[in-house]
Amino acid sequence: MQKQTDAERVILVGCQTTEHDDLRFQYSMEELASLTETAKGTVVISVVQKRERIHPSTYIGKGKVEELKALEAEFEADLIIFNDELTPSQLRNLSAQLDARIIDRTQLILDIFAQRARSKEGKLQVELAQLHYLLPRLAGRGAEMSRLGAGIGTRGPGETKLESDRRHIRRRIDEIKAQLAVIVKHRDRYRERRNKNKAFQIAIAGYTNAGKSTLFNRLTEADSFEENQLFATLDPMTRKIILPSGFAALITDTVGFIQDLPTTLIAAFRSTLEEVKEADLLLHVVDMSNQDYFSHEKTVNKLLEDLDVHQIPQIAVYNKRDIQHPDFVPTSKTDTVFISAFSEEDRFKLKQKIEEAVIGMMEPFYVHIPSTEGKLLSQLKNETILRELTFDENNQVYICKGYALKDHQISGQMNKFTVR
Repeated sequence: MQKQTDAERVILVGCQTTEHDDLRFQYSMEELASLTETAKGTVVISVVQKRERIHPSTYIGKGKVEELKALEAEFEADLIIFNDELTPSQLRNLSAQLDARIIDRTQLILDIFAQRARSKEGKLQVELAQLHYLLPRLAGRGAEMSRLGAGIGTRGPGETKLESDRRHIRRRIDEIKAQLAVIVKHRDRYRERRNKNKAFQIAIAGYTNAGKSTLFNRLTEADSFEENQLFATLDPMTRKIILPSGFAALITDTVGFIQDLPTTLIAAFRSTLEEVKEADLLLHVVDMSNQDYFSHEKTVNKLLEDLDVHQIPQIAVYNKRDIQHPDFVPTSKTDTVFISAFSEEDRFKLKQKIEEAVIGMMEPFYVHIPSTEGKLLSQLKNETILRELTFDENNQVYICKGYALKDHQISGQMNKFTVR
């Protein structure tokens, strides 16, 4: 991807405390650089400090702040991004000593979300998270506020509101919550309709940039946004997937997970992850080419636990098999499959694996359907997994064997034709 010539020049700052091991800290700094790149910034240098604990008033020590001042002048930096969420007082103290704009990891992620949100709900969720983040940080940021709308960490649907006072922001938060409640009600009604029709629902979850949208697009021939960047997808999208037997299910692509996801974001985007709660089956996509795949997997499992969906049957989909990391060892205790989302053969293998899991949640049936029941026969082909279909000419009936979802309306229709 070509760099924009007017990209902001960015210095990254991280503080490694005793609770972070070298590898994890190094990876979180690399991830910060990737996030900066996704936000269209150019990293000119990274500054790190090892301390027992983060400095309460300036995040890094006094000497490091002086060093940062010199680097800021030397590299003509526009922006300094800190690898943790800064407290309001840390932000004030650092802003008083440095000329470049200062943002933290949370603001950076919010900025990317602001660029990525497409639906009305996505935009409202971003604005809500931005306002919650800014509310305690308004004091002493007059100059900073007047420059909003010009660069990383300042974009988003809410930027013009941010110069207003706390009361105005609180009022806006209430308005957004009310609008979101209407959208959530609408989605609940849609979901109820889906549940009534008893469509089998699959959700794709996974760490950001694991290849979820690429897989989703190729399994469904959809047009979900896909790019080799963090947080390419924000708004959940649902499409139909046809399994090898002809059985049709619904599959949803969800927002990517990330470690140390700011709490304001977890709260704001919980509703986009509500789709996961409704799923009958989870596809947990893991990027097996990434050296930190194990902690990615742990992060996603922990967030799924927080969402209280860890009990939903899961298939671990280890993706990017063609560029797998030399140290990769599968760690999932669930069903696993190794694929490259670009390989048709691998995708078929995954669909077979999904079908096996679906059958495990179904009940077998054996029915004789009269040849006059054409509609029911067509439903059987789409809404159940047919394993045997033969025509008995003497009795003018179709002999059908297969599997159907428990409590599906079709079970009631088949009852009178069941062979005891």
